[in-house]
Amino acid sequence: MKCVAIKGVREFEIKDVPEMQKEEGKVLIKVHKTGICGSDLHYFELGGPVGLVMGHEYSGVVVDNGGREDLAVGDRVTALPISPCGHCEACLSGNIHYCKETWAYASGLSLENPGGLEPMLKVRSDMVFKLPDSVSDEEGALVEPTAVGYHAINLADIDVGDDVLVVGAGIIGLMCAMFAKKSGASNVVISETNEKRGEAAVKLGVADKWINAKDEKVMKEYTSHFDKVLECCGNSPAVNSALSLVKEGGKVILVGVSMLPINFNSIDAVMKEVTIIGAIAYKKEEFAKCISMIANKEIEVLKFVSKTVTLEDVQSCYEELTSGTSNSIKILVDPNK
Repeated sequence: MKCVAIKGVREFEIKDVPEMQKEEGKVLIKVHKTGICGSDLHYFELGGPVGLVMGHEYSGVVVDNGGREDLAVGDRVTALPISPCGHCEACLSGNIHYCKETWAYASGLSLENPGGLEPMLKVRSDMVFKLPDSVSDEEGALVEPTAVGYHAINLADIDVGDDVLVVGAGIIGLMCAMFAKKSGASNVVISETNEKRGEAAVKLGVADKWINAKDEKVMKEYTSHFDKVLECCGNSPAVNSALSLVKEGGKVILVGVSMLPINFNSIDAVMKEVTIIGAIAYKKEEFAKCISMIANKEIEVLKFVSKTVTLEDVQSCYEELTSGTSNSIKILVDPNK
């Protein structure tokens, strides 16, 4: 079967790999849809690790249940891509996203466990969730980023009437904005450098307004304005704007992931006594809750899908998503085409 793997800096290769074989304790899944994640873009731009087959947002059907008796061949599923140890303090307290081993063998994020940029993958059986019939393959592939946004909003603890800023209108930023409105925020603003994405956030109904992060005059007008700020870019300018625009005594949630050190103006955090909280992934029950919300039509996630492409299109899609001018939000890949 064919897969897309990292070859070097901003370069993929399509190569043949052996068919995956069944394994006890692992669910063998035929992948139907895989999402391109913002964190994947970092690996693409860094060019490594070479050989990595990405794709940790996916849906598909069970080919072999790996010994998990409540799963049958043909069941439609999605999964948490992570690999918590199950016996450390974090795991035993229900905080599997804190476990030191969580990302060590994560599917689509480690060389040992290829992700959904190939037609088949194997996932730990305890991380797999069935998808209700009311959840499409496309929606199933969006459960993972939805859960990231849901976890961040839970950490933000938004009160009814809050003024909320989301820095960055990628898929995670838009999910955060959507949940902020659902949580009762009276005003949700998106800051963006990409005009197309900023406008899309408003058109999609998840933000009341967008502001251009490159417009110094506009940004100055909003200094110390917002009760809660969710930073979803993972770079120094984004973090500094979050600290500048949050109110005195406000809260900043760092959702964006950076592979490089972040430089920030600590004076803003100190003088305003800002609460800064990092947000990583999600709890298992939050992942399950997102499946339920999608199934019950409490939230709409398909509106974030810009297009579905083939493995042959992956290179150009990553180039597009890192251009800074793309209006695409979530691109899905069908690895069978």
